Amino acid sequence: MQPAEVENRGRNGGKVNWRDWDDDALAQARREGRLVFLGLFAPWCRFCHDLEENVLSDARVIAAIEKDFIPVRVDSDRRPDLDTRYNVGGWPSLAFLSPDGDLIAGETFVQVPELLRLLDNVKMYWAEHADDVQRGTTLARSFDTQTIDQESGLRRALVDDVIAAMLEKFDHRHGGWGEGQKFAHPESIDFAMVQYAKTGDVRMREVVTKTLDSMSASSIHDRVGGGFFRFSTTRDWRIPHCEKVLDNNALRLRCFLEAWQLFERPAYKEAAEGTIRWITETMQDPETGCFFGSQGDDPEFYALGTKDRGRREAPAIDRTIYTNWNAMVIVSLLRGSVILERQDLRDTAMHALGFLLENLYSKREGMYHYWDGTYHLPGILSDQAYMIQALVIASQFSGDADLLLPAEHLAELLLKDHRAPGGGFFDLPESVRGDGALRRRNRSILENAVLAEALLRLSYLSHRDEFREVARETLLAFTQDYKEYGYYVAGYARAIDLFLYEPMVVTIVGDRGGDGSRQLRLAAQRTYVPSRIVQTLDPASDPVLLSRTGYRTDAEPRAYVSIGKTTRGHYSDPAELAKSMREIEDARHR
Repeated sequence: MQPAEVENRGRNGGKVNWRDWDDDALAQARREGRLVFLGLFAPWCRFCHDLEENVLSDARVIAAIEKDFIPVRVDSDRRPDLDTRYNVGGWPSLAFLSPDGDLIAGETFVQVPELLRLLDNVKMYWAEHADDVQRGTTLARSFDTQTIDQESGLRRALVDDVIAAMLEKFDHRHGGWGEGQKFAHPESIDFAMVQYAKTGDVRMREVVTKTLDSMSASSIHDRVGGGFFRFSTTRDWRIPHCEKVLDNNALRLRCFLEAWQLFERPAYKEAAEGTIRWITETMQDPETGCFFGSQGDDPEFYALGTKDRGRREAPAIDRTIYTNWNAMVIVSLLRGSVILERQDLRDTAMHALGFLLENLYSKREGMYHYWDGTYHLPGILSDQAYMIQALVIASQFSGDADLLLPAEHLAELLLKDHRAPGGGFFDLPESVRGDGALRRRNRSILENAVLAEALLRLSYLSHRDEFREVARETLLAFTQDYKEYGYYVAGYARAIDLFLYEPMVVTIVGDRGGDGSRQLRLAAQRTYVPSRIVQTLDPASDPVLLSRTGYRTDAEPRAYVSIGKTTRGHYSDPAELAKSMREIEDARHR
């Protein structure tokens, strides 16, 4: 049976008279001197539904909330700006805010008696300590304008520190990281793969293969419906939370695809193909060609076999289209189109990219965060960073250098609206600041790492060195505190590694739509070469970019291979190109 659609997303979930997060709700709180009871819920979260159905439906709870609080309900996926500021450790999150929107206290799932006590305690605390809360938030907001010390510089030691943190916490028995709950951490897996390919370090190979072997063979892998559940409650991946979310499936798909390319283990190909099946058959919107956000948690359904699942209604799907998550899918499908030799995946990815550009891209405000029939919430850093990444990758896999133009424009908007003093980028532009914690803009090392890596690749393709310099400054901005995050910042280490270890760049000069250029492009992408960049420059369409390279135009397409500013050879035969790329890369590691 077809899955249902997520309902009760906004107002009037359960019996609480919920408000949306907006200026009117906070204005009412200030006018009436009432606190804000903020509920952060995720559409895929089973405990969120349980809380609304079994706790927030209690008449005593409803009465206590509506007597002293303004209840505001927020979808955490649709409002990541609020989730990062008010989430108190998971979903659901119940945050108690001052009339100005400042956080007083918070809790995750609670039963009725605990929630009643909490409501009463927060009310009394505010009555006695309102001045202390206000002084604390004023001090916190002062950090928004502080500059960052950049004296330490980028060096290999930063990369080695993250590798050491990964190895220290790695689970050699079951793969992955964590002693209780276990998440996949695909950025760490991908970084380990890059390091193994560059150095031959067998410890990095074990990180990749042990983790992917365990995941693909465990209950966290839905081998019937395809894809992976969000996390396991046990270190052996045996008991999953059964929600499926688009973003982590997109990132895991990339890991399994490239691991199949590098190690040629059939289980990796099978897992990748199953994940693609779930994304394209269950999660693809037939109207837009893009992909829905998540599918809910239903352990009983997922325990069924293929035949029995067909007789039962599938878990509900959140049909919101998120820019950043769709960008992740586009990148993975494009890689899959080459690695699995499936042209249909390229077509699917490019169609989705076209919808995002046509409907969620504004030349004035950049990318909007989500689409539910119209566009919403501009300026979130994550959307801009992942969209730049997707455009850069799409340009390489399609041969269309014109896709670099919106990528450059998004980068320029970020430089104008999001730049932080001393380096890095805030999560929000100055223009969308709001009440409460939104008065302070955050700098996330994770999102800044994604952006820095995308800008580095964009600098090679656009031949604009200023983007490389911005990437350097962005990475420098976190050199004082990256150690606090351990293996969680593998993406940051990967970006630094890309800056220090110049990538192999393959520039194909020829008709971008011609078969000769296409064959060279496929040859350059089919072999796993870490951090490789492939560009196609059509003399008729890309004369400006071509002039910046200094490469000549021949009658037949030709591929030039370079490391940094040094050209290592040029090739017109695809097989010779692939062979030479492997030899050049191997020689760098001797």
